[in-house]
Amino acid sequence: MAGYSLNINNKTYNVDIKEETTLLWVLREHLGLTGTKYGCGIALCGSCTVHVDGKPMRSCTLPISGLKKNQKITTIEGLSLNGGHEIQKAWIEAQAPQCGYCQSGQIMQAATLLAKNPSPTREEIKTYMNGNLCRCGTYLRIVKAIEIAAEKTLQKT
Repeated sequence: MAGYSLNINNKTYNVDIKEETTLLWVLREHLGLTGTKYGCGIALCGSCTVHVDGKPMRSCTLPISGLKKNQKITTIEGLSLNGGHEIQKAWIEAQAPQCGYCQSGQIMQAATLLAKNPSPTREEIKTYMNGNLCRCGTYLRIVKAIEIAAEKTLQKT
Protein backbone atom coordinates (compact mmCIF):
# COMPACT_ATOMS: atom_id res chain seq x y z
CA MET A 1 0.00 0.00 0.00
CA ALA A 2 1.10 3.51 -0.75
CA GLY A 3 -0.23 6.92 0.22
CA TYR A 4 -1.54 9.26 -2.47
CA SER A 5 -2.76 12.82 -2.25
CA LEU A 6 -5.24 13.58 -5.02
CA ASN A 7 -6.79 16.86 -6.18
CA ILE A 8 -10.29 15.83 -7.21
CA ASN A 9 -12.92 18.45 -7.99
CA ASN A 10 -10.76 21.07 -6.27
CA LYS A 11 -10.65 19.12 -3.03
CA THR A 12 -7.71 17.18 -1.63
CA TYR A 13 -8.21 13.50 -0.83
CA ASN A 14 -5.63 11.27 0.81
CA VAL A 15 -5.82 7.55 0.19
CA ASP A 16 -3.68 4.57 1.15
CA ILE A 17 -4.10 2.12 -1.65
CA LYS A 18 -2.33 -0.43 -3.83
CA GLU A 19 -0.49 1.34 -6.65
CA GLU A 20 -2.18 -0.75 -9.35
CA THR A 21 -5.68 0.28 -8.24
CA THR A 22 -7.31 2.23 -11.04
CA LEU A 23 -8.54 5.78 -10.64
CA LEU A 24 -12.09 4.58 -11.34
CA TRP A 25 -12.11 2.32 -8.29
CA VAL A 26 -10.48 4.94 -6.10
CA LEU A 27 -13.23 7.38 -7.10
CA ARG A 28 -16.14 4.95 -6.73
CA GLU A 29 -15.14 2.57 -3.95
CA HIS A 30 -12.83 4.62 -1.77
CA LEU A 31 -14.13 8.18 -2.17
CA GLY A 32 -17.83 7.58 -2.90
CA LEU A 33 -17.79 9.59 -6.15
CA THR A 34 -20.06 7.25 -8.09
CA GLY A 35 -20.94 9.49 -11.04
CA THR A 36 -18.08 7.99 -13.03
CA LYS A 37 -19.28 4.63 -14.34
CA TYR A 38 -17.66 1.28 -15.01
CA GLY A 39 -18.46 0.08 -18.50
CA CYS A 40 -15.97 -2.17 -20.21
CA GLY A 41 -12.85 -2.07 -18.03
CA ILE A 42 -10.55 -1.80 -21.07
CA ALA A 43 -10.89 1.91 -21.99
CA LEU A 44 -13.05 1.32 -25.05
CA CYS A 45 -16.53 2.54 -24.11
CA GLY A 46 -15.86 5.90 -22.43
CA SER A 47 -18.29 5.51 -19.52
CA CYS A 48 -15.45 6.11 -17.08
CA THR A 49 -14.20 9.35 -18.68
CA VAL A 50 -12.89 12.00 -16.30
CA HIS A 51 -10.65 15.00 -16.88
CA VAL A 52 -7.02 14.90 -15.79
CA ASP A 53 -5.51 18.36 -16.16
CA GLY A 54 -8.35 19.20 -18.52
CA LYS A 55 -7.86 16.20 -20.81
CA PRO A 56 -10.35 13.35 -21.09
CA MET A 57 -8.95 10.15 -19.64
CA ARG A 58 -10.38 6.68 -19.22
CA SER A 59 -10.22 6.09 -15.48
CA CYS A 60 -10.86 2.34 -15.71
CA THR A 61 -7.33 1.61 -16.93
CA LEU A 62 -5.42 4.48 -15.31
CA PRO A 63 -3.54 3.15 -12.29
CA ILE A 64 -3.39 5.53 -9.37
CA SER A 65 0.40 5.26 -9.53
CA GLY A 66 0.25 6.67 -13.09
CA LEU A 67 -0.94 10.04 -11.86
CA LYS A 68 1.61 12.78 -11.30
CA LYS A 69 1.68 14.84 -8.15
CA ASN A 70 -0.72 17.81 -8.20
CA GLN A 71 -2.63 16.72 -11.28
CA LYS A 72 -6.14 18.14 -11.26
CA ILE A 73 -8.82 15.48 -11.63
CA THR A 74 -12.39 16.48 -12.48
CA THR A 75 -15.30 14.06 -12.36
CA ILE A 76 -18.90 14.62 -13.43
CA GLU A 77 -19.62 15.70 -9.84
CA GLY A 78 -17.08 18.51 -10.19
CA LEU A 79 -17.92 19.71 -13.70
CA SER A 80 -20.29 22.37 -12.31
CA LEU A 81 -22.42 23.25 -9.36
CA ASN A 82 -25.96 21.88 -9.61
CA GLY A 83 -25.71 20.86 -13.27
CA GLY A 84 -25.04 24.42 -14.41
CA HIS A 85 -22.47 23.63 -17.11
CA GLU A 86 -23.84 24.53 -20.54
CA ILE A 87 -23.39 20.95 -21.77
CA GLN A 88 -25.36 19.57 -18.82
CA LYS A 89 -28.23 21.99 -19.46
CA ALA A 90 -28.19 21.12 -23.18
CA TRP A 91 -28.26 17.41 -22.32
CA ILE A 92 -31.58 17.96 -20.58
CA GLU A 93 -32.94 20.22 -23.33
CA ALA A 94 -32.11 17.68 -26.05
CA GLN A 95 -33.31 14.79 -23.87
CA ALA A 96 -30.04 13.04 -24.70
CA PRO A 97 -30.10 10.13 -22.24
CA GLN A 98 -32.20 7.04 -22.44
CA CYS A 99 -30.90 4.70 -19.75
CA GLY A 100 -28.30 7.29 -18.78
CA TYR A 101 -25.50 4.90 -17.90
CA CYS A 102 -22.95 6.28 -20.36
CA GLN A 103 -23.97 9.89 -19.94
CA SER A 104 -21.37 11.06 -17.41
CA GLY A 105 -18.60 9.88 -19.72
CA GLN A 106 -20.35 11.38 -22.74
CA ILE A 107 -20.76 14.73 -20.96
CA MET A 108 -17.14 14.80 -19.79
CA GLN A 109 -15.92 14.06 -23.33
CA ALA A 110 -18.25 16.71 -24.81
CA ALA A 111 -17.16 19.31 -22.25
CA THR A 112 -13.56 18.82 -23.34
CA LEU A 113 -14.52 19.20 -26.99
CA LEU A 114 -16.30 22.49 -26.33
CA ALA A 115 -13.41 23.78 -24.21
CA LYS A 116 -11.06 23.14 -27.15
CA ASN A 117 -13.46 24.06 -29.93
CA PRO A 118 -16.47 26.17 -28.88
CA SER A 119 -18.00 25.99 -32.36
CA PRO A 120 -17.52 22.45 -33.70
CA THR A 121 -19.13 21.25 -36.89
CA ARG A 122 -21.38 18.20 -36.79
CA GLU A 123 -18.56 16.12 -38.29
CA GLU A 124 -16.08 17.38 -35.67
CA ILE A 125 -18.55 16.43 -32.94
CA LYS A 126 -19.03 12.93 -34.36
CA THR A 127 -15.28 12.43 -34.73
CA TYR A 128 -14.45 13.66 -31.23
CA MET A 129 -17.23 11.65 -29.58
CA ASN A 130 -16.52 8.50 -31.61
CA GLY A 131 -14.86 6.62 -28.73
CA ASN A 132 -17.81 7.02 -26.36
CA LEU A 133 -20.37 4.25 -26.77
CA CYS A 134 -24.07 4.40 -26.01
CA ARG A 135 -25.81 1.03 -25.86
CA CYS A 136 -29.19 2.75 -26.23
CA GLY A 137 -28.10 4.45 -29.45
CA THR A 138 -28.97 8.05 -28.51
CA TYR A 139 -26.14 9.37 -30.66
CA LEU A 140 -28.32 11.83 -32.60
CA ARG A 141 -29.61 13.36 -29.36
CA ILE A 142 -26.06 13.51 -27.97
CA VAL A 143 -24.87 15.37 -31.07
CA LYS A 144 -27.88 17.69 -30.82
CA ALA A 145 -27.08 18.44 -27.17
CA ILE A 146 -23.50 19.36 -28.06
CA GLU A 147 -24.74 21.61 -30.86
CA ILE A 148 -27.17 23.32 -28.45
CA ALA A 149 -24.42 23.85 -25.88
CA ALA A 150 -22.06 25.23 -28.51
CA GLU A 151 -24.69 27.64 -29.79
CA LYS A 152 -25.60 28.89 -26.30
CA THR A 153 -21.94 29.26 -25.34
CA LEU A 154 -21.30 31.36 -28.46
CA GLN A 155 -24.35 33.54 -27.69
CA LYS A 156 -22.83 34.40 -24.30
CA THR A 157 -19.58 35.67 -25.86
